[in-house]
Amino acid sequence: MTDESTQSIDVEAAPEAIMDVIADFAAYPDWVSSVTVCEVQESLPSGRAHTVRFVLDAGVVKDDYVLRYDWSDDGLRVGWELVTGQMQRAQTGSYLLEPRTGATRVTYALAVDLAIPMLGMFKRKAEKVIMDTALRALKRRVET
Repeated sequence: MTDESTQSIDVEAAPEAIMDVIADFAAYPDWVSSVTVCEVQESLPSGRAHTVRFVLDAGVVKDDYVLRYDWSDDGLRVGWELVTGQMQRAQTGSYLLEPRTGATRVTYALAVDLAIPMLGMFKRKAEKVIMDTALRALKRRVET
């Protein structure tokens, strides 16, 4: 798999409020336009999701995949990796939350390896579009 791409945005909210939105998988179809189904398959003793199934319909790109999540004890990081997918061979990602005065810096890291061949520059561009869209949607969801 190639190097991961990263992107950050400042959100005017406490880290706990942001992580609560990230962890509310049932609501993803309400605010993530390309996610049509999002269901927790397995939860951890803490109540956080451990494995989550997504059905993605982004026009040309459609996928049905499962991610496994790892939540930090301090509530400032969540990471994930692909368990199964149709269009993806691998996916790793994370959200890192950094408290700041009056806001929280949210950094999204993502690396995707598709089952179909794609030039590296196009793949990196797609990752950046995915991250930009996700961060703007997260910011909008948390701040409204």
